[in-house]
Amino acid sequence: MNRHETLRRILDSGVVAVVRLPSGEQLLDVAAAIEAGGLGVIEFTMTTPGATEAIAAASAAMGDRVVIGAGTILDGATARMAINAGARFIVAPTLSRKTIEVCHRYGAVVIPGAYTPTEILKAWEWGADLVKVFPAASLGPRYFKDVLAPLPQVRLVPTGGVDLETAGSFIAAGAVAVAVGSNLVDPKLVAAGDFDTITERARAFHAVVDTARGVPPRR
Repeated sequence: MNRHETLRRILDSGVVAVVRLPSGEQLLDVAAAIEAGGLGVIEFTMTTPGATEAIAAASAAMGDRVVIGAGTILDGATARMAINAGARFIVAPTLSRKTIEVCHRYGAVVIPGAYTPTEILKAWEWGADLVKVFPAASLGPRYFKDVLAPLPQVRLVPTGGVDLETAGSFIAAGAVAVAVGSNLVDPKLVAAGDFDTITERARAFHAVVDTARGVPPRR
C-alpha cells in the first residue's frame, strides 16, 4: 500500500482510533476489537510501552485489512523507526519539518500537529497530508469552520477530547476525519478485558461520522 492509498483509506474511514495505554501487553487485542467495530485505521502512540513491537505485530497479523500508524512522534529518527516497523502513517502533536521530510522520503502519510491558523498553513505548505488540530476540544467545531473559510484546501483532523457528541459536528464543520482516543479506547476497559464495549464504541463512532457525511447506515 503506497502513501496515496493509505491517505485514501484514512479519508474513507473518517475515524482514526488512537490507542494510548500504560502497557503494551494487550495492544493486539485492542486492535482486533476496533477492527470488529468497523474501524480500519489505528494509531499506536509511542508513549505506550512496546508500541514499536505492537506496530510490527499488528501490521503482520492484519495486513491490508487495517492501516496501522504511529503517534506522538516528535522527530524524524523516531518516525523512521516506526515506518520501518510497519507504520503507514505518522502523527505528531507538534510541527516538525524534518519529520514531514522523513515521512515523504519513506512513503508514509504524515499528520503533524498544529493549533493556530499560521501553524496549520505552515504544516500544509511543508507537505502535510493532513493536519492534526490539537487539542480540538478547547477550540470546538466552530473553529474549524472559521479556519477553513480562508483555507479551504487544508485537510483538518481534530484530535483531543473528541467524543460521540462532538464527532459529527466536527465533520459537519469541515474536518475530513476525527481522531478519537480514550473516548473509544478507555484504559479502564482494556484493564478489565472488556473488548466488547470497545467494539460497540467503534461502531458508534463509525455511525456518527457516516451520518454527518450523509452516508446511509450500514446493514
